Amino acid sequence: MSSLIIRPGTLDDVFTVLRFMDGATEWLVSIGRTDQWGSEPHSTNPKRIAQIEGFARDGGLWIAEADGRPVGALSVGDALPYAPPAEEPELYVQLLISDRTVKGSGVGSALLDHARELARQRGVGLLRLDCFAGGEGALVRYYEGQGFTRAQTFSVAQGDRDWPGQILTQRL
Repeated sequence: MSSLIIRPGTLDDVFTVLRFMDGATEWLVSIGRTDQWGSEPHSTNPKRIAQIEGFARDGGLWIAEADGRPVGALSVGDALPYAPPAEEPELYVQLLISDRTVKGSGVGSALLDHARELARQRGVGLLRLDCFAGGEGALVRYYEGQGFTRAQTFSVAQGDRDWPGQILTQRL
């Protein structure tokens, strides 16, 4: 991939982020993993739209671009409401997503590096995130490969089932 730049995200980027999420959901459905994000598009879900708009309004949204084209997004800020609280100041990765067309190109790694730098600039020594803990733990292993360590597990009730989550941490 050509040079990647990471810029602050705005409300104008919300539907780009939702498009990335829709693409990820389509892929998850295609491999039979509807337990992670369901099967409905995020771009038509009012709660998800409001969440991404909130990330942009709060100043935590960042967009990765290659050749002027958005290829990934990161949001950092406070822990999400379902996450167990941290015992010290932290920066929380609220969202990390890339365009499926650039899978494996290092966009996610670059965005996580950006999150680490933002935490350092804020004088915070803990970076935390959560992810889906199902699917044989593939996403958990991805974050471990990025230098994160497993912390608490948790679950979120979703209708008739529980969504299994994993908190991961990284000391800076």
